Amino acid sequence: MRVILDGRPRREGRDYVFGRRWDSPLAGWSVLKAGLDQRLGSAVTDWTHHDLRRTTATRMAEIGISPHIVEAVLNHVSGHKAGVAGIYNRADYETQKRHALISWGEHLLKIVEGRQVAEKVVSLHA
Repeated sequence: MRVILDGRPRREGRDYVFGRRWDSPLAGWSVLKAGLDQRLGSAVTDWTHHDLRRTTATRMAEIGISPHIVEAVLNHVSGHKAGVAGIYNRADYETQKRHALISWGEHLLKIVEGRQVAEKVVSLHA
């Protein structure tokens, strides 16, 4: 993703990749979503950005990413980081999030490209 973002042309002085303004991050989700809905036509209907987050969380768990790393990727504070645990555990999980997002990206590419997910089965002999 970094290679793609670094290679994307930007207006001079702009720190943000997405959005219309040079001095602020992405805003106006409803306007952008309406435009995306129009481009998608009838292919996808009645969805919100929360559906994307829910699907990502579910599928990341299904490919073996630990729940607390999924939460960190989604920037959630619950479970392992709530209450007293969150007071003491200040880890940002950068390395784990990077690995999770790489795995998620590879998984998505397999889906988009129509490749089968290779099963690694090892026979164990008694």
